[in-house]
Amino acid sequence: MQQIVSPDRPRSLAWNTEDVRPAEQFAYYREAICQAFMKLTPEPTDKSSFPARIERIGLGAGAINRVTFPGHLVHRSPSDIAASSSSCFYLNLKLAGRCRIEQDGRGVDLSPGQVGIFDSERLFALRHSHGPSLHVASFWVPTELLRNRLPPSFEFKPARVSDDPLVGHLIVETAQALNSAAASMPEEESTRLFGVLLDLVALSLSRGSRRGAEALGLVEATWIALRRTVDRRLREPGLTASTVALSVGISERYVHKLFERAGTTFASYVIDRRLDGAARDLKGRAMFGRAIGDIAFDWGFADLSHFTRRFKQRFGCTPRDWRRG
Repeated sequence: MQQIVSPDRPRSLAWNTEDVRPAEQFAYYREAICQAFMKLTPEPTDKSSFPARIERIGLGAGAINRVTFPGHLVHRSPSDIAASSSSCFYLNLKLAGRCRIEQDGRGVDLSPGQVGIFDSERLFALRHSHGPSLHVASFWVPTELLRNRLPPSFEFKPARVSDDPLVGHLIVETAQALNSAAASMPEEESTRLFGVLLDLVALSLSRGSRRGAEALGLVEATWIALRRTVDRRLREPGLTASTVALSVGISERYVHKLFERAGTTFASYVIDRRLDGAARDLKGRAMFGRAIGDIAFDWGFADLSHFTRRFKQRFGCTPRDWRRG
């Protein structure tokens, strides 16, 4: 099945073999991955059923495909390449199980938390194994989006970019953030974050040729990773700059420097984000019966009077009035 490319294509698509007869599940899966990715040739297994789920979320010109499946083998054959009208790179964040990418005589092994990249224009084999159910977040990267970020003469080889000692942890952090939030983020934001991810991957692949651009790109990527880490941990009452610094892999001093560069402080950013979260909950129907104090404590505030005072400073009214409004 040819990959469908249409301006009217929905941003989010999903396929699930759950409602398909066991004997037909693998065939359904094979056609689904051709729709979500492009033409591929998965090899059938000797099992009578093939429980699998695919979710595709658009990221501007690219996409993230989240796939859960049993162990099996996938090829990109000469006929697959000839039948495809476009090309891409696959940037895979392994979430569960293991896989081996084989391309150009090289083997790249991925375990959970690692990120690897390979090229759709060349033959490859993906050996998914080690686990009853495997899970991967595969970023579909149009070739020109990455090539435009690389030197003109750059020779691509499959790689495990999460191993990069300088930006590897940022690649993982950004890929994980996109995987977690792509479905709920505004498309413009997710597309921008996807661009940051590609910048980081390009830096990893061609580091050393653009020192000044790398330095600026690394600062911006670290700032995004820092904010994402803080946002994920906002509900922790004792959240500190040193705790976040350790999680991101930078110094506490650099944390404060990045917030200062953005015109704020770590403490102000945390309080403002917590207040924004509490304000949303106070208006939310699901939280209608919850006490204001409980919502405040859920968002990391330890003192109700302090919460009320800061809330009024930010929104111009008390939490109670905000809820009634």
